Amino acid sequence: MTGQYDVIVVGAGPAGLSAALYAARAKYRVLVLEKEKMGGQITITSEIVNYPGVEKTNGTELTEQMRRQAEAFGAEFAMAEVKGIDLAGEIKTVKTDKGEYQAPGIVLAVGANPRKLGFAGEREYQGRGVAYCATCDGEFFTGMDVFVIGGGFAAAEEAVFLTKYAKKVTIIVREEDFTCAKAVADKAKNHEKIEVHYETEILEAAGDGLLRRARFKDNASGKEWSYEAPEGTSFGIFVFAGYVPDTKWLKGLVELDGQGYIITDRDQKTSVDGVYAAGDVCVKNLRQVVTAVSDGAVAATSLERYVSETYEKPELAGWKADIEEKRTMNVEHASVSDLNDGVLITGEMKSQLADLFSGLQNRIVVEGVLDGSPMADEMEQFLDELGDISDMVECRSRRESDKVKEDEEYPVLRILKENGDETGIRFYAVPGGHEFNSFVLAIYNAAGPGQPITDEERTRIGKLKGPVNIKIAVSLSCTMCPATVMAAGRIAAEHDGVEAWAFDLAHYPEMKEKYQIMSVPCTIINDGKVVFGRKTVDDLLTVLEES
Repeated sequence: MTGQYDVIVVGAGPAGLSAALYAARAKYRVLVLEKEKMGGQITITSEIVNYPGVEKTNGTELTEQMRRQAEAFGAEFAMAEVKGIDLAGEIKTVKTDKGEYQAPGIVLAVGANPRKLGFAGEREYQGRGVAYCATCDGEFFTGMDVFVIGGGFAAAEEAVFLTKYAKKVTIIVREEDFTCAKAVADKAKNHEKIEVHYETEILEAAGDGLLRRARFKDNASGKEWSYEAPEGTSFGIFVFAGYVPDTKWLKGLVELDGQGYIITDRDQKTSVDGVYAAGDVCVKNLRQVVTAVSDGAVAATSLERYVSETYEKPELAGWKADIEEKRTMNVEHASVSDLNDGVLITGEMKSQLADLFSGLQNRIVVEGVLDGSPMADEMEQFLDELGDISDMVECRSRRESDKVKEDEEYPVLRILKENGDETGIRFYAVPGGHEFNSFVLAIYNAAGPGQPITDEERTRIGKLKGPVNIKIAVSLSCTMCPATVMAAGRIAAEHDGVEAWAFDLAHYPEMKEKYQIMSVPCTIINDGKVVFGRKTVDDLLTVLEES
């Protein structure tokens, strides 16, 4: 797949959405690429009260409105992970796992990822007590003690959020005081369920499979102290120690500073003509939503002038003519990334799905095996609405009394071939929240043509020795889970011996207990090997090859 655009924006956080809005409003053909979740890191923020003109909102609501604004001016969106970028020449090429896209102008708004501290036990207990996202994993620590590591805005805000679940929250601040705004810090300092230790750092996390104890050092006195969970219980450590820019793949392509942040001028231009950067990935003093959207606006307006001047070059006459024709056509592209969260399928969502399903190569069956549980009732409602959309997707259900096999589990949504054979893809969950996209893509992958994969990945999938069962424990509020579910489903669609089963962990406490799951996504291979964190097709293949 190759798409031609005037501007390609990499990243759909506030900076990328702002750039898309301004560039699309200037009548340019704009594509926004996002690998995980529209809205970026800010979507995990439960309360925003310092965005001018908006008295109170949350990260998801604010960025969803930004996306809709950009879309209203014609910006297109695609869920795709950038694998490489060619910045040589007037026309740049962005290579993704969905194909290649080209444009004379690029905006890099790739943001940053949570920073790991490197204390003893951090890696070993990630997913089993050590976590980095309060929204994703907070519920797993209900009634437990929780430690929050960090003294910035995220640490203070997320510590308050975690009091909804935790019995007590202890904040470990390395400095003499919080480094964020006083109003934010005071909420944490004055909360009855929060205790703060200043000039203190974590040295070690330890346990016996689950997190049982931690060791700290008071740097003011030089004394060490420990915490040990009550017998038979565990506790949580949430690390909010800032972010690391997502720029390893850009090294040698654009100029970076010593910490990996992109260096730009006052117009957000990088060291490469036609390439601009915006948001938290840039060298800057303040990383907030308001500065991110400012960066995006500046980058887009500066890029507008650059692209206009570039099109005056005689050698780009053909390209300019092609782009102008595409703008005139104003083709609407249905994208599963545009779908709203929730169990019920709105009219707008049905219209988008109808376009997507019309391109399926084979008919597919979604079958619900249902019992008398509330989740089964929701599944049945979901199937009723999904079944009205396209003849290419047949929906049906049967009750537990009609089980085909004695050991058949339910309630479950099974994606089947037209003849009733298993594709290997199942959802032990109602595909709501962030999992709606992964469910729709599972259908797309099973029916064909499927998400593009590289020749190397296809070869590696073919070499897998089945049977392989992949269980993915998810939370519908987790922004990282869908990528792993999509990756597993893509592999299962390509290999008859691979099963990909997604479980909403809220309904399967026995799974949480059996595999000692304290963070999602959690991937279980053949009921044995357990790995945590977001996984791409390449990542998951590596895990399978090592199993």
